[in-house]
Amino acid sequence: WLLCCLLVANSTLLGTYNYNKEQEKMKFGIALFATVVMGSGADAFTAGVRRSSRVSPLQGTVSDELGTPCEDECALDSFPNMPPSVHPGVVSGQAMIDLLDHAKENGYAIPAVNCVSSSGINACLEAARKNDAPIIIQFSSGGSQFYAGKALDNKNYAAAIAGAVSGAFHVRTMAEQYGIPVILHTDHCAKKLLPWIDGLLAASERYYAKHGEPLFSSHMIDLSEEPIEENIDICKDYLARFSKIDMLLEMELGITGGEEDGVNNEDVALEDLYSKPEEIFQVFEALTPISDKFTVAAAFGNVHGVYSPGNVKLEPKILSRAQAYISEKLGDKAPADKKPVKFVFHGGSGSDVNDIQEAIGYGVVKMNIDTDTQWSYWEGIKKFEVKFHDYLQAQIGNPEGADKPNKKYYDPRESMRAGEVNTVERLDQCFADLKCTNILGLNKVGEAENVLEPRRGGLPV
Repeated sequence: WLLCCLLVANSTLLGTYNYNKEQEKMKFGIALFATVVMGSGADAFTAGVRRSSRVSPLQGTVSDELGTPCEDECALDSFPNMPPSVHPGVVSGQAMIDLLDHAKENGYAIPAVNCVSSSGINACLEAARKNDAPIIIQFSSGGSQFYAGKALDNKNYAAAIAGAVSGAFHVRTMAEQYGIPVILHTDHCAKKLLPWIDGLLAASERYYAKHGEPLFSSHMIDLSEEPIEENIDICKDYLARFSKIDMLLEMELGITGGEEDGVNNEDVALEDLYSKPEEIFQVFEALTPISDKFTVAAAFGNVHGVYSPGNVKLEPKILSRAQAYISEKLGDKAPADKKPVKFVFHGGSGSDVNDIQEAIGYGVVKMNIDTDTQWSYWEGIKKFEVKFHDYLQAQIGNPEGADKPNKKYYDPRESMRAGEVNTVERLDQCFADLKCTNILGLNKVGEAENVLEPRRGGLPV
């Protein structure tokens, strides 16, 4: 299937479809993509059902499909402390809703980390297993393009589509091996990026026909810069399509300040950083009749990036007032906890832990983390370079002798692993801040066995 992915990435790039003028060509290109990766050419993906917690008779496990067996906790049907529908691997549909409800009911939020490489994904999975917790792995359009390779042409977002699909298969393959539940998500999608989501949605629809679940668990559509009526109308259209394959929609209301992935909102008007309860109810009222599978990234002063203390003024009580307002409107139909909305916290990096935990109390179930993990990965590499600086200046010659080779130090696995380890440590703090530790009820993770010596894949330093 990896070969198929590579072939399709190239074939997709050859397409000349245009979102506005050549819709049919785009649909054909995506259909071809889905057919090669997920259709008759990939019968190895036909699921062999093993987990009783799966809802559809088509649903199985990637480990069964690929012949990469899961053992011990990796092979569990469900977790000791979780709803029975929540299983190891990527969760979607009702299992995903049960997971998010569990977070809201038990007062924790799930970290959502932007990834741009398989190395970053593996660090996230490692951190989640270490903390006995679920995690959300997400891709931005720019991160997806990077995952595909910056040399690929991204005309009509072809590279971003192929990169996100490739990343999705990596997450699906490895999440089960780490034995933790993962929500597979995509981040901000502004109006101009909708062709990217259309391509991913077509892939998920094809995957659903074959497997009974979508390729991705959820997508975010960020039309916060558009008039609220247009924002809601477009989200309604997408949610109707999402609901047919059990996908969740995350929508944004109000603008997240700062800069991320090429989107700069550093000069946005201050009032746009704070959502109003009436607007949040307007969204809730419009989307609920279509599906309950949606979350709201309401603005309460959130800012992407890390800034000096005092420069960011978060107002989590906006979320509390919105929950109370909507509950009052719902009357007897309001949930017992008076928190009808599942909220998302954007711009979590650098936020005060007191603000984070206050927001969790008001119904935040997901917090995005990007800037802090970007830094942690780089910082790990930087520390490695400082520690072994004299061994990284030439292929031959170091303090041990002019003829001593340095291959084991400049082996890229070494610096990458240093980045991963540092990122896992930073994510430990994220899990703790979000009260998302010891959630699943698994045993403490042990040391990896059968770690090979350098000539057979082990790390030499």
